[in-house]
Amino acid sequence: MSGQTQKTEFEGAGGERLAAALELPLGRPRAYALFAHCFSCSKDIKAAREVARALRAEGFAVLRFDFTGLGASEGDFANTNFSSNVEDLVKAADYLRQEFEAPSIIIGHSLGGAAAIVAALQIPEAKGVAVIGAPAEADHVALQIGEKREEIEREGRATVSLAGRPFTIKKQFLDDLADQNVLKAAGALKRPLLVMHAPLDETVGIENATSIFVAAKHPKSFVSLDTADHLLSNTEDAHYAASVLAAWASRYLDAQPQAKPASTLPNTASAFMDGALAVAMKDKPFATALLVDGHPLVSDAGRDEGGDDLGPNPTRLSEAALAACGVMTIRMYARRKGWALDCVEISIRRAEGEDAHVSRRLEKELTVTGDLDESQRQRLLEIADKCPVHRMMTEGVRTISRLAPPI
Repeated sequence: MSGQTQKTEFEGAGGERLAAALELPLGRPRAYALFAHCFSCSKDIKAAREVARALRAEGFAVLRFDFTGLGASEGDFANTNFSSNVEDLVKAADYLRQEFEAPSIIIGHSLGGAAAIVAALQIPEAKGVAVIGAPAEADHVALQIGEKREEIEREGRATVSLAGRPFTIKKQFLDDLADQNVLKAAGALKRPLLVMHAPLDETVGIENATSIFVAAKHPKSFVSLDTADHLLSNTEDAHYAASVLAAWASRYLDAQPQAKPASTLPNTASAFMDGALAVAMKDKPFATALLVDGHPLVSDAGRDEGGDDLGPNPTRLSEAALAACGVMTIRMYARRKGWALDCVEISIRRAEGEDAHVSRRLEKELTVTGDLDESQRQRLLEIADKCPVHRMMTEGVRTISRLAPPI
């Protein structure tokens, strides 16, 4: 698992509570991104979910949410329009700014792409915008209404079937679409734009991508999604779009990409397969490349300590070792006993007030699931304290230090 999905909500443009899902990677996010879904869709549509989680695997935190009146969000869809979607996006950026960090990347799919271009003009922290299968004009969506348009114009509203579901569309929705100018917004963007589109897209033709690309100023990029359909229903297409997006975004972000410790280790390190080897990373104040039984890792100091935060600091690594060793020991013991242990989780935290680098007290909390009685659960708690790392920490280790011969 590359991270977690955190359910949350925030207040939309009209005061309604909007349901959201925040994809959080393991460790500190490289950057935060905001995802706008397609017209009449939801945050849980496959394209939104798969792209967001693929970006999460690349180290990005991604907020995807349901526009007002859609999915699990409050509000009446009939009273919304393109302008309210843009306002919802701006409110989502406000939420991220207040609770986490302002979004650096705004991503939009289909009509959400058009809304992302317009909304980005109101999100000063946005360093880039990426659109997938976006229409060049907002009123392109009116094509989906078809023969119902005349009824809407005449009666003021009509029930329209979209993706097999009934939606009430009011005349104010069509009027608002006609007032939008996505291409003008693209020209005024003045920040990097990535346009991704499938040549065979039957919902939003490829000519829309051409128009957006021509209207935008440099730096701008276009990537063909080859045989993908409009909704990126093939998971591989969604993951490809996310990988391209992550590589593109990395060029415009201050945040460092995932560190690659193996490239900084000396050639002789490949023979170091028994124990731990640490080598200072060139041009970094504290970052250290590690090789543990041949497995590359990175340790670093946090930015508040003058480091680059490319990896956990050494004391955190020792806490991680204690947690991991406890999990392994418990699983081995339960397997040997034939107990029905489904899962075990151990969290390690320093006691409140403990100094980060000279902590004398750690708090260990176990969560075990499975068909276990209370006596078995208590026994597993005891076993956790018998793991090798726990014993090393509590019983003491004698370390003999020496200088290696000069090279």
